Amino acid sequence: MTAFQTLKPSTLSREAFVQAFADIYEHSPWVAEKAFDLGQDTDLDEVESLHQRMSDILLSADRASQLVLINAHPDLAGKAAVQGQLTEASTNEQAGAGIQQCSSEEFQRFTELNDAYKAKFKFPFIMAVKGSNRHQILAAFEVRIHNPVDTEFQCALAEINKIALFRLQTL
Repeated sequence: MTAFQTLKPSTLSREAFVQAFADIYEHSPWVAEKAFDLGQDTDLDEVESLHQRMSDILLSADRASQLVLINAHPDLAGKAAVQGQLTEASTNEQAGAGIQQCSSEEFQRFTELNDAYKAKFKFPFIMAVKGSNRHQILAAFEVRIHNPVDTEFQCALAEINKIALFRLQTL
């Protein structure tokens, strides 16, 4: 188990807890609120324990709430990234994958795939990009766009939970 390096969740007030963890799940502070409301104990001072609690909250939420959370995520290499409108965490994650280094052809391919994916699935392509590069991301896009909707919905939730773990590990 890994202890948080910058804070001790079990000692935080509800307001401080929600503030600290509000964007672990992109623009979805309700996950942090529910995590706090389940009760504070020292287990939450371990990254993996808090992640498990938050993951369970997402996976047990109703489909409509899950879809809202999925749709809160920006397109990879999308307009928000180009225009500098991402959250700090999303900016760092995409930069770490080298997305800002895409050629104009690669940006065009991202745009085409983002548009086709959203037309088919009605939500954005989600991938935890830490440890990946733009070529691996494009390859995953090319494969996953052929999946059935339910498969991609579950994949999006799994990727969001991976993103959340990466974000928690930075605290």
